[in-house]
Amino acid sequence: MIKLCGFRISNYHNKVRIALLEKDVPHEENENVKPSQEADYLEKSPMGKVPYLEVDGECLRESAVIMEYLEDAYPARPLLPRDPLARAKVRELNTFIELHLELVVRPLYRHLGGKPVPDELRQRAEKDVAKGVRSLKAVAKFEPYIAGTELTIADCAAFVHLPLVTLVTKNFLGRDFLEDIPQVKPYLKMLGERPAFARVNEDRRAATAAAKK
Repeated sequence: MIKLCGFRISNYHNKVRIALLEKDVPHEENENVKPSQEADYLEKSPMGKVPYLEVDGECLRESAVIMEYLEDAYPARPLLPRDPLARAKVRELNTFIELHLELVVRPLYRHLGGKPVPDELRQRAEKDVAKGVRSLKAVAKFEPYIAGTELTIADCAAFVHLPLVTLVTKNFLGRDFLEDIPQVKPYLKMLGERPAFARVNEDRRAATAAAKK
């Protein structure tokens, strides 16, 4: 048995959880684990981040590594193509989503509570998000999934990260930059109708509402 440790507002935790559910991997979940720099927590997650996966007494960190482990350990329901080049193209797409979009807008998350955004941060984010959106538009297929005809790890990433890109760009940059890719909204709606994606999204909303009380 493996255990996913994190919390259900975390987009990276939710990405892994979607993969676990889509692959029908038996697992437990500790949904009350928050990032920490306390010494006892750092023994499990040396960077103090979430999520991490407990596997046979070992801790596995970094969501990308966890996703690769799940693919190797539970190949019956693959989330990567068999062909090496096709696999690399999915990883490429996943990297565009996480490195050139999610991580670009991440510095703005802390300002969602109303804290003023420095002009330098806003200008840098606007420039970098525009490049990330341009890159995503160039590589995404939406046929109907983002990498082609089959569901992949890139869909797990897109579903949890792209709504945050919309939220942040609308709030701080004046418009939803993902509107430049008109396929995104119907694509996310389609994903949200899959049971695993719907379950994770519902649990995220419930956890977000509970956190505001």
